[in-house]
Amino acid sequence: MVELESSQVPSHVAIIMDGNGRWAQKRRLPRFMGHRQGVTALKNAVRFCKNRGIGTLTVYAFSTENWARPAEEVSYLMTLMHETFFKEIDELEREGVRVVLVGDRTSLSPAILELWDRAEARTAHNNALILNVAFNYGGRNEIVAAARQLAAKAARGEIDPEAIDDAIFSKHLYTSHSPDPDLLIRTGGELRLSNFLLWQSAYTEIYVTNTLWPDFDEQEFDAALQSFARRERRFGRVPKKGTEN
Repeated sequence: MVELESSQVPSHVAIIMDGNGRWAQKRRLPRFMGHRQGVTALKNAVRFCKNRGIGTLTVYAFSTENWARPAEEVSYLMTLMHETFFKEIDELEREGVRVVLVGDRTSLSPAILELWDRAEARTAHNNALILNVAFNYGGRNEIVAAARQLAAKAARGEIDPEAIDDAIFSKHLYTSHSPDPDLLIRTGGELRLSNFLLWQSAYTEIYVTNTLWPDFDEQEFDAALQSFARRERRFGRVPKKGTEN
């Protein structure tokens, strides 16, 4: 492990946890075994972020499009989510991890909402790490929902449309409690955002690895951080003198 200066460590890391199904298929195992192994990888990632001083971790757990998967797989994922929270919530609370659901709550069942409400209430006071779980999440849906909220406020005369800017819009997103991600990691080798944090990732550094999510360990995470530390984040500005390509 290469030690990084605190200024080189991203404050917010987002992860597209891709490759659970392929991991299982490569081993001639049922797909659900890949999802179960993916939970272990997530636990390791949470511990890694906390130990490395990363303040926020946002993971893409279940997209709005994932409901179209086979009913058996969706049912298993819901069962796995319940099981994971029942097993891990005590440790998350002890470790100072705050759990937050970032996603569309309006279409979730009362049972799922009750689970999330309990997890958020149990961990609301924690500040060692914010774990944003993007569940029933879609980037476009999030932007549309924020636009509807602002339009309704404007219609009620609560806000002047001319006053709406980036900062105000961001406050109406699911992730309003967190800064934009500095680093987005995608496992599994695919080169797309898959409708994840579209607004928030405007200037996020992207790191793609062919490693499948269940195999994404501390060494892989360190490689991503080292790649991030070598980059010059310009946010639209010209390169610093002496760094031009």
